[in-house]
Amino acid sequence: MSTMYVLQGNTLDPHIGPHFKIPTASLSIFDTLSVIIWVPVYDRILVPFVRRITGRERGFTQLTRMGIGLVISIFAMVAAGVLEVVRLHIIHRDNLYDSKDYIPMSIFWQVPQYFLVEAAEVFTFIGQLEFLYDQAPNAMRSMCSALSLTTVALGNYLSTLLVTIVTDITTKNGKLGWIPDNLNRGHLDYFFWLLAILSFINFLVYLLIAKWYTYKKTADDLEEEKTSDGFDKY
Repeated sequence: MSTMYVLQGNTLDPHIGPHFKIPTASLSIFDTLSVIIWVPVYDRILVPFVRRITGRERGFTQLTRMGIGLVISIFAMVAAGVLEVVRLHIIHRDNLYDSKDYIPMSIFWQVPQYFLVEAAEVFTFIGQLEFLYDQAPNAMRSMCSALSLTTVALGNYLSTLLVTIVTDITTKNGKLGWIPDNLNRGHLDYFFWLLAILSFINFLVYLLIAKWYTYKKTADDLEEEKTSDGFDKY
């Protein structure tokens, strides 16, 4: 996703005032800003609010938290796709297909999709780490938490494979494909829609697996039961 965001941003107007241009890759600073904003919002607003509804100390269960993150990631792809549709509309309207200049559209229209991606990560990664730490056997907690990082590496390999497959299929018979060197003549929006669909399918599979899962009792769960029952029945 981040690579495609940069490619998309390279065609947009990066000017801030008359004399300064923000490098496209530097827009990833909004990833960090999003985390800085979302973590306290989650911890100080969402969790207390949900706690009053569910009665759980952490508000959401870990699986629910990860599911919310997966849903938000779908909207991140939709936001990127909508922006690309608007960008291509401007290109068609002004006949800018072979223009070497920036599209008359600010690069800061990409900020919402960066914010949504990091919001998804706040929910998914925190929930994932807590889930692996709480639910793993005691002797394997550190190893299971470390294994979560392998999902990032695996995702990078799969994304490379996905781009290769899409490029091979969409460039058959001499076609430019969805992601040509000149994005003004491509259809990067189709790629974002594909990612949104794959994210939705991934969420459905996740729901199926999560429905089968039974949480093991943790120390916090046992402590809550002891407090509510008034005696230690374990």
